[in-house]
Amino acid sequence: MGKSLISRVTGIIIIISFMLIVLTVASVYSEDTTGTTTEEDYEQILDESLDEISTIFLIKDQKGLYERIDQNRCIEKLGLWITPLVTQDIDISQMHIQIDDGEKVKFLSYYGESFGLDENDIFNNDIWGSLNGSVFSFISIVDLDDSLKNNNMFNDYSDNAYLLIKLPTDMTLEKYEKMTIRLFPSVGNIKNIEISAPFSTRSIVTL
Repeated sequence: MGKSLISRVTGIIIIISFMLIVLTVASVYSEDTTGTTTEEDYEQILDESLDEISTIFLIKDQKGLYERIDQNRCIEKLGLWITPLVTQDIDISQMHIQIDDGEKVKFLSYYGESFGLDENDIFNNDIWGSLNGSVFSFISIVDLDDSLKNNNMFNDYSDNAYLLIKLPTDMTLEKYEKMTIRLFPSVGNIKNIEISAPFSTRSIVTL
């Protein structure tokens, strides 16, 4: 099956998913008589569902690393497992990221280089020394033709990578603090990601 056909099939599946979500939410809303769920609740559910299926990226996992910084235990390093939903050329050199902690809003640009996996773990990689709170990069997990590493390009729905973000020093996350991350890709809609730093005695946590 050719890539163009796979992409069209994927698009059809997304459209069908959208229709099913709309019908389900409408059906549940019309049948609800308890008065415990408001119209605003259903609108939020619908908005979140639409956001998930209308963006070009899927976030499979969200990790953070607790470290001791200036006597505070906080998260500075983020690793988001990301994959495209369709087979399409996505130039990550043109992508920007917005981080918003409710007090400050900053934009990050692409570092200019992505890296492959090595013997180190995600949070113990030499690349972190090049990330200064204003740029982001990737570590590829699955990239059959090395398009991400060699050409700064996602070009197949099988591509998987960790998006690495080192937060600015004035935007690190302590326990229970929240942040909104918005991906602005070269194609497709904006991807909104909500993260929250949990209480944990472990160093690596799921956000």
